[in-house]
Amino acid sequence: MSQARKIIVGTRQSALALTQTGQVIAHLEAICAARQLPYTFEIRKIVTKGDRIVNVTLSKVGGKGLFVKEIEDALLNGEIDMAVHSMKDMPYASQKGLMNGAVPRRVDPRDCLVTKGYRSLDELPHGAKVGTSSLRRVCQLSHLRPDLKLESIRGNIDTRMSKLETEGFDAVVLAAAGLIRMGWEDRISAYLPEELSVPAVGQGALGIECRDNDKEVRELLAAYNDPETSLAVRAERSFLGTLNGSCQIPIGAYATISAPENGGQEPLITLTGIVGSPDGAELLKEICKGTDPEQVGRQAAEALRSRGADRILAEVGG
Repeated sequence: MSQARKIIVGTRQSALALTQTGQVIAHLEAICAARQLPYTFEIRKIVTKGDRIVNVTLSKVGGKGLFVKEIEDALLNGEIDMAVHSMKDMPYASQKGLMNGAVPRRVDPRDCLVTKGYRSLDELPHGAKVGTSSLRRVCQLSHLRPDLKLESIRGNIDTRMSKLETEGFDAVVLAAAGLIRMGWEDRISAYLPEELSVPAVGQGALGIECRDNDKEVRELLAAYNDPETSLAVRAERSFLGTLNGSCQIPIGAYATISAPENGGQEPLITLTGIVGSPDGAELLKEICKGTDPEQVGRQAAEALRSRGADRILAEVGG
């Protein structure tokens, strides 16, 4: 039997980050109980650069890892033993000495609308004022509804939703997963289908990071990993990495997993990737299928490159 150990879990200090970290710990405690592992858990709150800079749009702050670098530094210097990240915040390349130990089962990956009484994107009036923190969403919404007045909003989920009243927005666009994890699903006015608003890479998924030489934590997290979600996220992140992208530029990718085709043994991965201009004037989309997640992601990215994706991303500053 393993020795008793307190595992320190690092997280951002927002209500959502703390809620999802608590949910992760509850699952890990159940695994420990089933396996008779005498581990206990303690949460350590860490402030990141992205948390400190709240009055500037993410695309203007620039850089990768805005919400993870300080947490990864704490992992590397031994202040914490694992970290719970929203997968869409994680850069493609891990810091040396760290690894993604688990990708738990994904929550709903879609974007959603929280509105003042409107039940769909189509119902929003001409020229409606819509808030979002994401260039990816701005790109796709502008493409669908060029009439909308899209404005940047930052802050935690509840802060952004409160701006419906305080700043006169008709709707705000958020990741459905965050509202679901907070138990606020009833506040969602409408879901945006993945084919209309392709989600961010890893949206709805978590990444549980640890040191690559911590055998105990690695073994624990391996038991928590969801193979299907992990496969989909690997494809999406391969797409992101091939385009050298970050979560602050208009890139989206969403992969689904289905049964093998034509008598094959490996699950079929279908990935939809997009790159677009912030004004929605250009929106490139590619759908690729295969069984190797990294290859599917690369294939979709290279196809978009051949159609001008690099030029679009260079113009945005990606």
